[in-house]
Amino acid sequence: MYVIVGLGNPGKNYVETRHNVGFKVIDLLAERNNIQINRIKFKSVYGEGLIGDKKVILLKPQTYMNNSGIAVREIVDFYKIPVEDIIVIVDDIDIGFADLRIRPKGSAGSHNGMKSIIYHIQDDKFPRVKIGIGKKHPNQDLADFVLGRFTEEEKPYIDDAILNAAMAVEEMIVNGIESAMNKFNRKTNKAQE
Repeated sequence: MYVIVGLGNPGKNYVETRHNVGFKVIDLLAERNNIQINRIKFKSVYGEGLIGDKKVILLKPQTYMNNSGIAVREIVDFYKIPVEDIIVIVDDIDIGFADLRIRPKGSAGSHNGMKSIIYHIQDDKFPRVKIGIGKKHPNQDLADFVLGRFTEEEKPYIDDAILNAAMAVEEMIVNGIESAMNKFNRKTNKAQE
């Protein structure tokens, strides 16, 4: 069984923010695979279903971003999930806007949600799908930037990136991470494609 964790912040104020692209991917995966996200446990809302023939849990932690690891730890301990079967979907300010980066493991970088997960499960060897959300202006506060919303010009590109991220997760589960990396790490999701 896989646990697919989309990172974000709960509540209406955060729905369309840059920091919540992980939640958007979870919602799209639920829609594409007919999975209801209607359970509340593990400090999360979640749903269980199948992607291909593999059982999955789609998880949206409700702990706020900086404490995402608390929710992940609870569900991983409950189901005894191996670390390599946790897939985390996360926003990233360090890659190109609307680019995807799939990695089998790695550090948290500057992302507090990832730092929390690594701290709480005491491991960084889980796959992750990173979505580039753009770069802040030089004098802009990072929190203000990630909690801001996409511009009208950015939305079509980020929507494409969210779709590609959902397809990448499906590919990871059905055909493995190498296949997903080969297909989706090269995507730039820009208009020239």
